[in-house]
Amino acid sequence: MNTSKHLSPYSLKERFLRVLWGACQSTLFRWSPRPLWGVRNWLLKRFGADIGQHVYIDNKVRIFAPWKLKIGDHTALGDGAIIYNLGSLEIGEHVTVSQRAHLCGGTHDYRSRQMSLIRSPIRIEDDAWICAEAFVGPNVTIHNGAIVGARSVVVRDVEARTIVCGNPARFIKRRVLIGQPENP
Repeated sequence: MNTSKHLSPYSLKERFLRVLWGACQSTLFRWSPRPLWGVRNWLLKRFGADIGQHVYIDNKVRIFAPWKLKIGDHTALGDGAIIYNLGSLEIGEHVTVSQRAHLCGGTHDYRSRQMSLIRSPIRIEDDAWICAEAFVGPNVTIHNGAIVGARSVVVRDVEARTIVCGNPARFIKRRVLIGQPENP
């Protein structure tokens, strides 16, 4: 058991990968021209990310651990989004993560004197939209077709085809898609 606050919670391999990825992200990834989505996807795949087809990731997105990232087809991560994926992060198909949204898959065990690191998964299912500057916390699932409003704070799962907003995020209404029945 790690009894010191000063010992790293990361393995030697993970520390090595973080250093390599940090150098790559701050140079090649960050300075790649905006339309070069394919280059950024290629770089992420080299670091173990599972990236689908037609995925658009802005060059100012910050990704902590590409090797724990899975993104489905036709998905976009906007300018300045923070992907702090200490645990696995799965983003489905046709998802939009808007500018400066923060997906945070880590926290600390406040009950522990050492404030032990907790790595938790996040799952964003198909057709969801995480609006500008929203925060999605650890161990949260945003279900199919849900919308998280701008600057909302989500710390619990969001039901399918619902719109939530606020801090903490609260149910606003059902999301009805054009041409779809009102009840799923």
